[in-house]
Amino acid sequence: MEQKYQSKKELFNKVLPALRTKKHELHRAGISFVKETDIWNYHVEYNWRGAVGLTIASMVNHILNTENKVYEKYVVDKLEKKRG
Repeated sequence: MEQKYQSKKELFNKVLPALRTKKHELHRAGISFVKETDIWNYHVEYNWRGAVGLTIASMVNHILNTENKVYEKYVVDKLEKKRG
């Protein structure tokens, strides 16, 4: 049975355990400035935009299997644009 989500916040909360797990992995690797929302925003902008038939399992897979340096670069680039 296919489950529908009413909002991005509801979907965010559903994958929050995976986001937290990846954040802890990043912190153990010495990348302590990346937050759960950074990981979420990266995927919303680059992996999931326009996706059709995206499952929770594939979202969790993307979160956990994206290389740490990708998240690090994403956040650093965002900070540099803000300083601009």
